[in-house]
Amino acid sequence: MASKARVLIIGGGFGGLFTALHLAGSADVTLLSAEDRFTFRPLLYEYLSGEVEAWHIAPPYHELIDERVNFVQGHATSVDLSARQVILADASEPIGYDVLVIAVGGVTNYAGVPGAEEHSLPFRGINDADQLRQRMVDALDGIAPDLPPQDVRSALTFAVVGGGASGVELSTKMADLLNDAFSRRALKGEPRVLVIELGDQVVPGMGADIRKHVEHALHLSRVEVHTQTRVVRVSPGSVTLAHTDSQAEIPVAAVVWVGGVRVNPLIESLPVEKTRNGLLQLTPTLQLPGHENVFALGDNAHYEDAAAPLAGTAQLANQQSVLAAQNVRAFLAGGQLQTKHFEEIGEAISLGTERAAVLTGGRAFAGALARQARFAMYTSRLPTWQHRVRVGASWFFEGTTPRPLLPLGFQR
Repeated sequence: MASKARVLIIGGGFGGLFTALHLAGSADVTLLSAEDRFTFRPLLYEYLSGEVEAWHIAPPYHELIDERVNFVQGHATSVDLSARQVILADASEPIGYDVLVIAVGGVTNYAGVPGAEEHSLPFRGINDADQLRQRMVDALDGIAPDLPPQDVRSALTFAVVGGGASGVELSTKMADLLNDAFSRRALKGEPRVLVIELGDQVVPGMGADIRKHVEHALHLSRVEVHTQTRVVRVSPGSVTLAHTDSQAEIPVAAVVWVGGVRVNPLIESLPVEKTRNGLLQLTPTLQLPGHENVFALGDNAHYEDAAAPLAGTAQLANQQSVLAAQNVRAFLAGGQLQTKHFEEIGEAISLGTERAAVLTGGRAFAGALARQARFAMYTSRLPTWQHRVRVGASWFFEGTTPRPLLPLGFQR
């Protein structure tokens, strides 16, 4: 019966794809994703800087799955739990299932800030990175050779909203690329990259050992950190910030929004038990209470038995995928479902184009060696062994040298 059961997985990120790979051959497995390719988001910052290529971190699903998994590209708009069907946008027929696995990711949270969604850039996929890189090149190309340093600084100001790991990784990459471009182009003055954080410190979810390396890297990359600062408004060409009792409007070449995620609209529409924050409430076996044939994992699901720093991370979704696949198989076979406690298995953060910081075994280290360790760590976490071999060989033989922000006409 298990081999004929229809298992539908919604979401092609870490949780969804890895669950599908673990379940391949165990049932009639279908992976549903709005995108045509998987994106290894922890290395999206390296794609922006040109240290990795698109095929390294964003392979099409057809290169990762075989005939044992069906792939459907489509956007799920709602789930009919009683009819066991998922309704798709722009599709005349729903997709039926016997077992459902919900692994959709969150969406960018603009927190209701006026103009934020319309005038800032998100940073969640390959196209977002391409758009940001092009915005940086365009801003550099628009600088006249004789422009005074203060005007150069104003024209080349970039604001990154969010001082978590994403904001730190992105801002240090941007700053290193822009500082390198200034040297290559012999521009006067310097660029300005700001990190805007509502809390009182950057990377609030990380420990003191790794935070000291983060703060040192921000200083080396000349990133300007604004803590206890709120974004009031984003306009075309400017961002308005509030700190204590004052506000200031700052001209910018771009605002990049990485200030958190919110619950996916698909989850919001589900009539099931949720936490106060709107996340799916799970049993210890990753099932939805009252719906034993529905499993969930990843950003939009609350799992009690996991170390606090793992919440909302790709690392947790990756670990949960093993348990999800195991329990789906047990459920179909009428066997005993399992539970698991999830611990952090190592943390790595990129800190510009030459450095990183790695936390492993309770100890943190940083620098060029940590950058190489980070690449090695993430090579082991790529989806399939074939892809790991290809990417690992590429990084070993061809290197991971950043690609400069060259003037228009000189880019490869």
